[in-house]
Amino acid sequence: MALSDEPAAGGPEEEAEDETLAFGAALEAFGESAETRALLGRLREVHGGGAEREVALERFRVIMDKYQEQPHLLDPHLEWMMNLLLDIVQDQTSPASLVHLAFKFLYIITKVRGYKTFLRLFPHEVADVEPVLDLVTNQNPKDHETWETRYMLLLWLSVTCLIPFDFSRLDGNLLTQPGQTRMSIMDRILQIAESYLIVSDKARDAAAVLVSRFITRPDVKQSKMAEFLDWSLCNLARSSFQTMQGVIIMDGMLQALAQIFKHGKREDCLPYAATVLRCLDGCRLPESNQTLLRKLGVKLVQRLGLTFLKPKVAAWRYQRGCRSLAANLQLLTQGQSEQKPLILTEDDDEDDDVPEGVERVIEQLLVGLKDKDTVVRWSAAKGIGRMAGRLPRALADDVVGSVLDCFSFQETDKAWHGGCLALAELGRRGLLLPSRLVDVVTVILKALTYDEKRGACSVGTNVRDAACYVCWAFARAYEPQELKPFVTAISSALVIAAVFDRDINCRRAASAAFQENVGRQGTFPHGIDILTTADYFAVGNRSNCFLVIRVIRELAAKALHNLAQQAPEFSATQVLPRLLSMTLSPDLHTRHGSILACAEVAYALYKLAARENRPVTDHLDEQAVQGLKQIHQQLYDRQLYRGLGGQLMRQAVCVLIEKLSLSKMPFRGDIVIDGWQWLINDTLRHLHLISSHSRQQIKDAAVSALAALCSEYYVKEPGEADPAIQEELITQYLAELWNPEEMTRCGFSLALGALPGFLLKGRLQQVLTGLRAVTHTSPKDVSFAESRRDGLKAIARICQTVGVKAGAPDEAVCRENVSQIYCALLSCMDDYTTDSRGDVGAWVRKAAMTSLMDLTLLLARSQPELIEAHICERIMCCVAQQASEKIDRFRAHAASVFLTLLHFDSPPIPHVPHRGELEKLFPRSDVASVNWNAPSQAFPRITQLLGLPTYRYHVLLGLVVSLGGLTESTIRHSTQSLFEYMKGIQSDPQALGSFSGTLLQIFEDNLLNERVSVPLLKTLDHVLTHGCFDIFTTEEEFCGMVQFPGDVRRKALLQLCLLLCHRFPLIRKTTASQVYETLLTYSDIVGADVLDEVVTVLSDTAWDAELAVVRKQRNRLCDLLGVPRPQLVPQPGAC
Repeated sequence: MALSDEPAAGGPEEEAEDETLAFGAALEAFGESAETRALLGRLREVHGGGAEREVALERFRVIMDKYQEQPHLLDPHLEWMMNLLLDIVQDQTSPASLVHLAFKFLYIITKVRGYKTFLRLFPHEVADVEPVLDLVTNQNPKDHETWETRYMLLLWLSVTCLIPFDFSRLDGNLLTQPGQTRMSIMDRILQIAESYLIVSDKARDAAAVLVSRFITRPDVKQSKMAEFLDWSLCNLARSSFQTMQGVIIMDGMLQALAQIFKHGKREDCLPYAATVLRCLDGCRLPESNQTLLRKLGVKLVQRLGLTFLKPKVAAWRYQRGCRSLAANLQLLTQGQSEQKPLILTEDDDEDDDVPEGVERVIEQLLVGLKDKDTVVRWSAAKGIGRMAGRLPRALADDVVGSVLDCFSFQETDKAWHGGCLALAELGRRGLLLPSRLVDVVTVILKALTYDEKRGACSVGTNVRDAACYVCWAFARAYEPQELKPFVTAISSALVIAAVFDRDINCRRAASAAFQENVGRQGTFPHGIDILTTADYFAVGNRSNCFLVIRVIRELAAKALHNLAQQAPEFSATQVLPRLLSMTLSPDLHTRHGSILACAEVAYALYKLAARENRPVTDHLDEQAVQGLKQIHQQLYDRQLYRGLGGQLMRQAVCVLIEKLSLSKMPFRGDIVIDGWQWLINDTLRHLHLISSHSRQQIKDAAVSALAALCSEYYVKEPGEADPAIQEELITQYLAELWNPEEMTRCGFSLALGALPGFLLKGRLQQVLTGLRAVTHTSPKDVSFAESRRDGLKAIARICQTVGVKAGAPDEAVCRENVSQIYCALLSCMDDYTTDSRGDVGAWVRKAAMTSLMDLTLLLARSQPELIEAHICERIMCCVAQQASEKIDRFRAHAASVFLTLLHFDSPPIPHVPHRGELEKLFPRSDVASVNWNAPSQAFPRITQLLGLPTYRYHVLLGLVVSLGGLTESTIRHSTQSLFEYMKGIQSDPQALGSFSGTLLQIFEDNLLNERVSVPLLKTLDHVLTHGCFDIFTTEEEFCGMVQFPGDVRRKALLQLCLLLCHRFPLIRKTTASQVYETLLTYSDIVGADVLDEVVTVLSDTAWDAELAVVRKQRNRLCDLLGVPRPQLVPQPGAC
């Protein structure tokens, strides 16, 4: 099956933006030759079925698929591969399963290399005709497992039909017995071909190839062509494309007819062409929903048209240079220009009558240019090009005019796309004369910017891509002097498309077309410089393309910001007024983009003015200033902040407020400030009504707008706030922190954190108290993890804003309030809240770590004496615990915080426990090279902290949770690292004892905490199984903690009895099974007089039954084992 030559229709933007560059065309030779030879040689051993057969087949597919893009590398090896497989096929002793397997391998090769190349290697002598024919005859067309065999045999039979001998010579004496005759080979082949043209598998395609080779033979066409065409047309007329069987039959007939009219001689096919065209008209294929049928219909129509017209090369066509490179080079060395185009004013064939059917063919091809599917339009475009090459000049020009009619704004994007493909084909073939370029370039420039709104999306990507293809084709087709009048327009349009088109395929197509023009035309201004910056790969990155290469709406607005600084006068007098007129557009997206652009352009003009110590109003006239000020009120009056589009409007106007505030617009005391403040407050108050995917962006925009607005318009004197505004704002925002909606708390927490220092002066303690309350976990709002996270962020930001100042607890961070701040931050390090989203407490812990780092660094720079030893120790231990836990990205963040605090030296953080040992374990030179996201790199390093007594408890607690996790790599590497550490302390009883004491302490502290207790039991199981505590045993070896006599055994048995009544049946069953095995292995744990009874209770009890039933059996075991019965208490988790 040949690879398709159809152009790509485009792909999803997001996927294209993130794609990695593949190693295209990177192979140099067929590197798996030896493996393939061995694979084919083993077919006789694996053909019987089962796993070996499937493995061999799949491996061969994998090898061949590597060469899909470079199939020519297989050419030197095709012959020996075919010979090995055909030896199996032609061997009479080969079982049927082996023959079918060989044909599957042949099909895989054909699929990659294409049947046209591979077919020539099949044996095609006279002696091969009958054996191949017999093989095809013996096949079962209804066997869906062996369709590859039938496909390859039909192709093989088609190549044997090329023998230059009359088939009648192979028949011999057809009379075998009196009254009986054999069917001739000619009839047998035709019968097989006709039968396979109506099957539902791929053998139908091969049958069409067979028919085209067979029917067009000199000895067959005289007796069979008319009969076959009549049969196929009757089938076409009787079939309907509204049924599946009808579609299959029509597909086979159309393929066969198209192949016949492609390979047959014109004089043989011409008598039937008009009849076929009439039948095709009656089939009404353009009304079918089947893309393939419409494509085959267009393909057959163009073949009929080419049959009507004499095969010739149009003498009037435009020619650039010679087909021979040597001839072109010879002309250049002689100082001559390339061959000028030969355009005849009169043609010897101008007076030839054009057959009547040609007009109908052209009409159907023009209709095909507007088809809804790309493959049909592409086929029609190629047909237009081929037909125009055989028409007289005047008629060909009429065809060009009809193609240009596709470029009407009354037409759909499909017509524009088909028209572009047709123009490219005509130009590439030299059939688009220079006199037509004025009309053509005009429509192509429009096509390069074609974009049509369709509901919530737009169409036109394929049109712009095809327009780039036209520009690429023209660069190859015309002399530079022909395109010189259009160079400026084409080059500008291509650069704009390459840089600013939102679709990656269009940007790349425009870049490729620009490069082709620079190389072949040589007249594009600054061509090499532009290509160096905006090459094919650079334009693939959207952010790079919009923001970097040239000095989707938000990126376009930022690009306008960059451009405004290059052309400030044009931006102020032309761009901004036009953008202001679009801010009330009925189209939501136009409105959104124009507001963002107004904000960016105004801010860019302010920055230019600020460089010269001038106000922004020097660049903006009064009308522009008033227009910017009125945007909010106009949107509010039209209620455009409501509904589905209100989210976009709120985000855009918040950006506008921020940029205009930063631009120091002269609005102080104006009523518009109250309107802006209302919008910010209303947005933060109703965040819970905003869709989750855009909530964060809108929240950030509102908070940034508030910070800029307050800094510019709420200052009474330098460093002093307006008391009335301060009182109103702080009181209102603190009240909203108790709102029952979590998102409202989030918004107003961040808003308090964004307030400038002069608004916090005198109210700092009040604000910090409110935010500390937000970070506190209570039963009522335990699920509000996001509000606690944002509260922590707000506290850290406020500390950075107010700074450190001694003796001023209501103005800055000082000794009087720093302990309260640290207490709030450190308490959030124990937030392990979970809900349907998973470990949402991790968001809080991450924010707490970041806030602790920021506050500690702030204090270290200004007043390090405020960092107390016990606070620093707790910070480092808590962060070390997070660096040993199971979630990769949070572990990496914790490690980053830990190392930042350790290596900070401006000045060093005081009271870091074991600083000297830590700097040896984590040298500064290794900080950048370690990937803490990778468990294989993180856990071997973090377990080294177990040797430092201060960190042992917290690091071991984190490791226990990691070891009991679900991720295979985390479990494996955390376990390995822990065992490596324990292996190193086996010879040190004191260290091992300290380690085991810490482990027991963790168990005791978290007995009712399933997040820790269950992973801890898994950890103990691993540790004891690997004999890590063997040093504590005497002469006998035990498995598990019950091996230790005395108090340890009694406590261990008590804990096991507790687990026998755990609320999860699986844990109860697992515990019973483990206790059973331990007692059987080590019989001295209990007395011999009760051992049998204990074992019987453990094995016969249904431990997954109701707890009331299980508890009785558990209590009986307690009595037998000599441990006290656990008592029921109201705490969850107890038995």
